[in-house]
Amino acid sequence: MKQLAQLGVTEGPWSLVFDGYDPSREGIREALCTLGNGYFATRAAAVWATADGTHYPGTYLAGGYNRLRTDIAGRTVENEELVNLPNWLALSFRIADQDWFDEKTATLLSYRQELDLRRGLLLRTVRFGDTQGRRTLLKEQRLVSMADMHLGALEMTLTAENWSGRVTVRSAIDGRVVNAGAKLYREFNGKHLEPMAGEVVGNDAIYMLVRTCQSDIRIAQVVRMQAFLDGKLLESRRAVTKETSYVGQELEVDLIQGQELSLEKLAYLYTSRDYGISECGFAAHRAMALAERFEATKANHVASWANLWQRFDVGIQPADPGFTLNVPMLLHLNMFHLLQTVSVHSIGLDIGIPARGWTGEAYQGHIFWDKLFIFPFFNHRVPEITRALLTYRFRRLGEARAAAKSAGYNGAMFPWQSGSDGTEETEPLNMNPRSQRWVPDNSHLQRHVGSAIAYNVWQYFQVTEDIEFLQFYGAELILEIARFWSSMASFNEHRGRYEIRGVMGPDEFHDGYADAAMPGINNNAYTNVMAVWVLCRAKEVLDLLSAVRCGELTERLCISPEEVARWDDISRRMYVPFHDDGVISQFDGYNTLRELDWDDYRTRYSNIQRLDLILESENDSPNRYKLSKQADVLMLFYLFSAEELAELLTRLDYPFSYDSIPKSVTYYAARTSQGSTLCRVVFAWVLARSDRPRSMTFFTDALQSDVMDIQQGTTAEGVHLGAMAGTVDLIQRVSTGIEAKGGVLRLNPELPPEMENLDMRIRYRGQSIDLQLTRDSLTVRGHDRHVAAISLCVAGEACDFVGGSTRVFSLTR
Repeated sequence: MKQLAQLGVTEGPWSLVFDGYDPSREGIREALCTLGNGYFATRAAAVWATADGTHYPGTYLAGGYNRLRTDIAGRTVENEELVNLPNWLALSFRIADQDWFDEKTATLLSYRQELDLRRGLLLRTVRFGDTQGRRTLLKEQRLVSMADMHLGALEMTLTAENWSGRVTVRSAIDGRVVNAGAKLYREFNGKHLEPMAGEVVGNDAIYMLVRTCQSDIRIAQVVRMQAFLDGKLLESRRAVTKETSYVGQELEVDLIQGQELSLEKLAYLYTSRDYGISECGFAAHRAMALAERFEATKANHVASWANLWQRFDVGIQPADPGFTLNVPMLLHLNMFHLLQTVSVHSIGLDIGIPARGWTGEAYQGHIFWDKLFIFPFFNHRVPEITRALLTYRFRRLGEARAAAKSAGYNGAMFPWQSGSDGTEETEPLNMNPRSQRWVPDNSHLQRHVGSAIAYNVWQYFQVTEDIEFLQFYGAELILEIARFWSSMASFNEHRGRYEIRGVMGPDEFHDGYADAAMPGINNNAYTNVMAVWVLCRAKEVLDLLSAVRCGELTERLCISPEEVARWDDISRRMYVPFHDDGVISQFDGYNTLRELDWDDYRTRYSNIQRLDLILESENDSPNRYKLSKQADVLMLFYLFSAEELAELLTRLDYPFSYDSIPKSVTYYAARTSQGSTLCRVVFAWVLARSDRPRSMTFFTDALQSDVMDIQQGTTAEGVHLGAMAGTVDLIQRVSTGIEAKGGVLRLNPELPPEMENLDMRIRYRGQSIDLQLTRDSLTVRGHDRHVAAISLCVAGEACDFVGGSTRVFSLTR
């Protein structure tokens, strides 16, 4: 793998810096340097750029979906995707009679782009020359406000270094955008927006109103561009350009050598789905009427980021100052993206967390199971965000019930890919770019997504003890998912056990049996064990509910004592396949599959992460081989401690020995193509305390997966948010051993050799707690005096931790 420096990346702990202009990696930089605030996000395309194969400007509203139909390959495809909104950045210029500035044709003397992670700013500095020998310095700073969720702002300055002359500036809102940012969907209809209004507002502002053509979301933008020459506001008259879906203004300014022209552009974005407004256009106009200048906007934004970092930062000190990988910066980058995908502004919004954030159009902005990896970051810091995101699933419970009923089951069957309303958004066919063939996509059979939702509800409750949420939201989710698993499980008389048939596991390569008429595999071990876990939690939930609420729910959901007894029976007699040596088998029949010649495929293809596409292009199928795209069985070791997994398997009357864990890890590690960034997170965790060198390799790969674009072409279409969250969670889990279980905050700290110390702040059941970990001690410091004591257990030492107190636990052994 290349080093970051080879890709033009230089860094400090709080800055991701790209030196030099590299058109081939511009898309990656635009995704990595996206700015957002949990309400909307804007990619880091240059302000003068249009979608041209090098750049891809994109602004996305959290939860802003639209559905279209496309006639393709002889069939009509309906797809819902995250909509690219009008480009508020559009700001271009030209000097004298030259062409409009374009870095691809200008003579670049220097080019530097910095993402300031501490302050949430995108900074760009360009020195360039032209054919007349004129040298110009361009500086830009940009933000999407964390203080005002509707506001984006930028400042661009031009300094005439060795010339005098006229500069023409054009500021616009460009609504001619379409969705074309993901290769897989470029053949689909991408024209989601319809223009409704476009006009000039006063002397220095413009307004655009559009609507999504199916979901009827109205999006209003008011953009003000003010020009200052050596700090003095220019009141020049402006020419107006109006086209369909485009409105802009032009002004001309005469510069003399050494003068600085400053252009401040503020944009307010409101939609018809916003609360507390009468109409989105009126709200945007009113906000702009009260707007301040860029520096005041920036100060408020920077202060908001400072508050966020105080809550969320995970500070580490590497043990070796010469360590080649800048772990602190990469962790800050990952946390930065998490915090601008969902933030305090997300509380109250009806949104989930898309797998690729709001940074691009990969996966069409859909929501999968990635919250399983993301929620631990928020649970322990601002659990109110987690609560809000869980209600996204609760609000779509009706659709999940309808899906279960349509498939012949009870309860709730949640979709593998979810968008606006909770229907299944997985496309029935996908294009294989290697073979150029449309092949079936059976990933909707990943029913385990329901178990992930139940797991997330339970973990939130363990951290917060939010009994009101459990009673009125969480319990119903868990109970309905349990009812689904109960109805899907069938009893095999020959085995004397229950089975779950016709599903797909997290592996994603195996969607059926070779030459079988119907898709789906039987008894995926992860699916079956998670179903057992859900059934156990459902029974526990009934005991936790008040008698009144329990009666209400069981009556409304028609949960009888006989059904609860069936849950108990299934949770004790579910079938789990094993190899002869005690390794858990991925699914029924896995051990009869062929071994793949991995060396041969690596030699022929080098990058074999997507072996499914390679095999299909060879008229073969992964269903014939013992291979995996990503962790499947090993997800059980990621989610559960050895003790928890032993408890589940013992309940099922299966033998369990602790040495089966490293045996299983070794077995599946040799048969996994690492075709998912999430996989590296899982392998890093399961190897963390048994094989430190290999664990660190997986961790460092996961940590820089987007900066290095390790999947070779996917990052430009959106960052991988689950892997980003997983690396942060690895730091906190591996180092502190943090676990919330049974009303006890458990810490089993062991600082990795690569780290000198760790500092982080968490919240647990109302207490705000600082953790300071060194090799010799863990200091636990509470901030809140007037809150109830919590039960704390550190390295086996239990105590009641009183709010506002400090305890130091010695870790010397």
